[in-house]
Amino acid sequence: MIEKPLSACLVWLRRDLRCDDHAALHHALKHARQVWCAFVFDTDILAPLPRRDQRVAFIHAALQEVDATLREWAQASGVEGAAQVGLIVRHGRAVVEIPALAASLGVNRVVASHDDEPQALARDAEVLQALARDRIEWVSVKDHVVFERREVMTQTGGSYGVFTPYKNAWLKRLTQHPEALAAHETRSLAGALAPIPAPQQRALPTMAEIGFEAMSPHDIRVPTGMSGARSLLQDFLGRIDDYRHAREFPAIKGPSYLSAHLRFGTISVRELAREAWARAQAGSEGAQGWLAELVWRDFYHQILHHHPRVVERAFKPEYDRIDWAQGPQAEAHFKAWCEGRTGYPLVDAAMHQINQTGWMHNRLRMVVSSFLIKDLGIDWRRGEAYFAEKLIDFDLAANNGGWQWAASSGCDAQPYFRIFNPVSQSEKFDPKGAFIRRYLPALAPLPDAALHAPWLARPMDLLAAGVELGKDYPSPIVQHDVARQETLARYAVVKIKA
Repeated sequence: MIEKPLSACLVWLRRDLRCDDHAALHHALKHARQVWCAFVFDTDILAPLPRRDQRVAFIHAALQEVDATLREWAQASGVEGAAQVGLIVRHGRAVVEIPALAASLGVNRVVASHDDEPQALARDAEVLQALARDRIEWVSVKDHVVFERREVMTQTGGSYGVFTPYKNAWLKRLTQHPEALAAHETRSLAGALAPIPAPQQRALPTMAEIGFEAMSPHDIRVPTGMSGARSLLQDFLGRIDDYRHAREFPAIKGPSYLSAHLRFGTISVRELAREAWARAQAGSEGAQGWLAELVWRDFYHQILHHHPRVVERAFKPEYDRIDWAQGPQAEAHFKAWCEGRTGYPLVDAAMHQINQTGWMHNRLRMVVSSFLIKDLGIDWRRGEAYFAEKLIDFDLAANNGGWQWAASSGCDAQPYFRIFNPVSQSEKFDPKGAFIRRYLPALAPLPDAALHAPWLARPMDLLAAGVELGKDYPSPIVQHDVARQETLARYAVVKIKA
């Protein structure tokens, strides 16, 4: 049965801030004679954010590129009135703005990409109801992951809770359905892009107009928009073969640095997976490792879909019995962790990295989360919330999955008795202290061997470096060996049968 063409569609951009290989835009351009695209700076989301926020600036820059690209495509396709084609941007509550815009444009359908975060699902349900009152159809399509929801299930129809079997099933499904990585064509269909009607024509609001401080490209620590993602990808593909080794060392250029672009959809996950899959098939171990990271991303998103309780509680319920540290000392420890004053250089350097740049190396995310939870005994949810505030690439599913992994409370998490030693992690992954010196310049003059545990350094080395512990750099706020025993005692409650 051939679907009758729609007269008009509105594409609502959310975490898919690009024009190419775009599932929702492809759907609209394919099925409608007129297509408009819109984005809402949703005040429900923006309200709790700090007024100076890299994420909002990143989004703002990405929208400018989307707006210009839509107009360029329309002009190249000979659209009448192409100069008035572009992105419609609103500032307000999305549950109000989208239905109102759809009604004023007279569209038959609103198309958006799936978003399985609980608050997003509640928002979308409210939008759907409002659209239904105006007899406007709502269509949501997969775009943010390769496989989602119920696409990769166990043989008994359940969801996976362990990564390796999930990865094997994921790879098997991809082998059987290679079309899952096919691009969703948009540019060749751009003739359906419609000029924005005069009543809806408004300039992209400035950062100040939406209540945020303007930030220069230098202030945003990652190249922005579709073009920024493209430049990062091309750079990474030149060194992808060494990814498995290089990714472990925070002082060298190992990661792809594409996490923020994946989070906001300024590049298609299908394109990244296509590159990784092709190179992995050709024998690149680095590409195999990177593909596994993309599978981890899908894994955490399907966990969030099937088990939304993880947003507030442990994936393994018995871990909610743990009695986390509280009181003045715990608060002082948490503050020291946040500010990078724990006395453990690798932990502190990592916290300075996130505080200064809005990003943290993946190895260090594991180190600092383990330290907060298992050295300081502080509830993993507090660390998760701090990362949510600071990270430009914050993604609820991945952030929650990572923190529950560190807390041993999540799916396929590290066993609770495996506790990272921050000193040995430092010696192994920053052996020359290059990363530590970058973010803790006060320690830079110390010999390499003394950088990892300054409290064990020879007095003559401290004196020669001009480092006085407790003044120039703090002494450790806890002793790791003692903290480890306290953690084992704290976690003993998980072995008690309910």
